[in-house]
Amino acid sequence: MSNTPVKAPAGKQSVKDWIEYRLPIFSFLDHSLGSQYPAPRNLNYWWNFGAMAGVCLVMQILTGLFLAMHYTAHASMAFDSVENIMRNINYGWLLRYAHAVGASMFFTVVFIHIFRGLYYGSYKSPREVLWWFGIVILLLMMATAFMGYVLPWGQMSFWGATVITNLFSAIPGVGESIVHWLWGGFSVDNPTLNRFYALHFLLPFVIVGVVILHIWALHTHGSNNPLGIDVKTPQDTIPFHPYYTVKDSFTFGLFFMVFAWFVFFSPNSLGHPDNYIPANAMVTPAHIVPEWYFLPFYAILRSMPDIGIPFTNIVFIQSKLAGVIGMFGSILIFFFLPWIDRSKVRSAAFRPIYKVLFWLFVVDCIVLGYIGSQPPEGIYLFIGRVALAWYFAHFAIVWYIGDKEKTLPLPESISKAVLAQHSAHH
Repeated sequence: MSNTPVKAPAGKQSVKDWIEYRLPIFSFLDHSLGSQYPAPRNLNYWWNFGAMAGVCLVMQILTGLFLAMHYTAHASMAFDSVENIMRNINYGWLLRYAHAVGASMFFTVVFIHIFRGLYYGSYKSPREVLWWFGIVILLLMMATAFMGYVLPWGQMSFWGATVITNLFSAIPGVGESIVHWLWGGFSVDNPTLNRFYALHFLLPFVIVGVVILHIWALHTHGSNNPLGIDVKTPQDTIPFHPYYTVKDSFTFGLFFMVFAWFVFFSPNSLGHPDNYIPANAMVTPAHIVPEWYFLPFYAILRSMPDIGIPFTNIVFIQSKLAGVIGMFGSILIFFFLPWIDRSKVRSAAFRPIYKVLFWLFVVDCIVLGYIGSQPPEGIYLFIGRVALAWYFAHFAIVWYIGDKEKTLPLPESISKAVLAQHSAHH
């Protein structure tokens, strides 16, 4: 890099020029998100969910910041402090509902964003690191949401924290020590609430840091596209602004309409009514369930059987530890997906077998979500185990068909495909 100082603009300067000379923030934004940033010209509306996820993150941080000003992280006062926010703080009910509904909206947007990546092969070379950062963001979101769910200190908060933290006791040797460290004692109590509150406040800013790395990785090789082919000519791209900023603005409007409907008309439909009962260690709820976005993983946790030799009493891994391994494995397996899927073709639009597998996988995740909301007994346990088996079988089948699937011919370039599609419609 040259050490030659940049000359100041001659003549009268605007405020923008004055700032730009000292801190080139406007040129940076233009290069990263503006008219100088080339994006594939065929991106559809499924690509808007990444920007929506960023909006959700900002909303969660802002609403959480104002809620933290009035929340009391103490086992004997937490529940009452939340009720005080709802009843006595000006627009406290709006802040709390926006934060609670915002968590559900955030997960909805991120899940769609991930499934879009699965369908169009956005995890394939050279975007593996971009994909990894996305999975890290999901894990951080799950940790943040779990700790946030504990903070109202209602019945479901308390017992959810008890059940989930107890899972670590299944780890041989160190499990009990990990549980006691998480609790800050020998049961879920005030030290647990304090450390969960501190981590719940901290982790969103860690997520912001990983999001920056995620965007950095995205801009290194550019966005994938519905065709899954690389940009070959300047005609394959258009400036991000104004074309995609306008498109994002349209979907933001639709998103906020749905968000506002839940906040103002049905804010508690995504939660559990037991959380409006103060935490009581002496009364166990009839059915302990987490928030809806954890239900598929909760179903995997509860559906795992003992692992051993069939038709004998020999057990290698008991169901509790197997469930923990299965639950975490169901997420960690996505880190290896760029190598599990060996196909050279990215987009499912050109992979007939993979397209069917993808939609079966989507249905399987929905089934697991439903099973996670039901008692682990009878037909629900059987369906849960079938869905669990298919969940992991999906990745094995994807690996198997990687070099065997007969794919459809790919277009020569993005621009030719777009022009051909435009001609066909007119």
